[in-house]
Amino acid sequence: MKVRANADVPKDAKVARSFGAEGIGLCRTEHMFFDPQRLPYMQEMILADTEEERKKALGKLLPFQTEDFYGLFKEMKGFPVTIRLLDPPLHEFLPKTNEAAKELSAIIDVAYEKIIKKSQDLHEQNPMLGHRGCRLGITYPEITEMQVRAIITAACQIYKKEKIKVTPEIMIPLIGNVKEFTDQKEVAIKVINEVLQKYKTKIDYKIGTMIEVPRAALTADEIAEQAEFFSFGTNDLTQMGMGFSRDDAGKFIKVYLNKKILDNDPFQTIDQNGIGKLVAMGVLLGRETRKDLKIGICGEHGGDPDSVKFCHKLGLTYVSCSPYRVPVAKLSAAQAVIEENK
Repeated sequence: MKVRANADVPKDAKVARSFGAEGIGLCRTEHMFFDPQRLPYMQEMILADTEEERKKALGKLLPFQTEDFYGLFKEMKGFPVTIRLLDPPLHEFLPKTNEAAKELSAIIDVAYEKIIKKSQDLHEQNPMLGHRGCRLGITYPEITEMQVRAIITAACQIYKKEKIKVTPEIMIPLIGNVKEFTDQKEVAIKVINEVLQKYKTKIDYKIGTMIEVPRAALTADEIAEQAEFFSFGTNDLTQMGMGFSRDDAGKFIKVYLNKKILDNDPFQTIDQNGIGKLVAMGVLLGRETRKDLKIGICGEHGGDPDSVKFCHKLGLTYVSCSPYRVPVAKLSAAQAVIEENK
């Protein structure tokens, strides 16, 4: 079982490689948009009234995204890089205060009142289960188009310029229904073919999904007919599977641990008897459909020794964790093999 790292910028990828990571298991593209130089363009896209205006704003983000991915590919030197398309709800990118809204208004020349109204319109009672992940790409396919274009353009450029062959893995988040996946896959393949034709080259790539909605684990056989890899987002799978809010569970988890209701914090160590069964079912069903299905996990559990050993037991291809936890994950993976052989 391989060990990859969760990394969003080249600096983190470099650290991960120095610790022996064999690829990136999760690049969270939303982190790139919060950069002060880029955020106004992202906000301009969100505030746009038409598809044409959104595409114009996204066009300003395209060079930044391409540069980001080029840097990651360069640091990984041919190891696979799994890039998750935009995941969080759009309201997270808009100003949180009236003062910030006024500052943005001056920067992008959009009325302050419009910014406030848009922020209110995008507000959700439960954003965790709201308009995010693949739901954004389905509603606004131009977002998916821009990100995929940046990924494949960077892959082509680094091969042409530096002869580094890369294997980008495009990950569509929050799938719960195979039709959601096929919708986004069609958008991605159209753009990929356009870019490959432009650069007159071939790139090995994969299109897969993050299994984080319980229904996705239960219907993994259907999804595997279309997806070339799975990555279990065990943070969200734990939230939705246990009904625990990751942001709020700290208020009672310690009591649960003290009273032995739980043996471990389920956000630190995989709940093998519950959430672990969803993962096991997803692995079993997925590989019944596609025997060579590449499967990993990319939640925080990827650096937890007990969780790593559990993943080895299930036959996962890799685990992915933060760069500084890579040594722990590699040691745990090795111990799992030794224990199995004994």
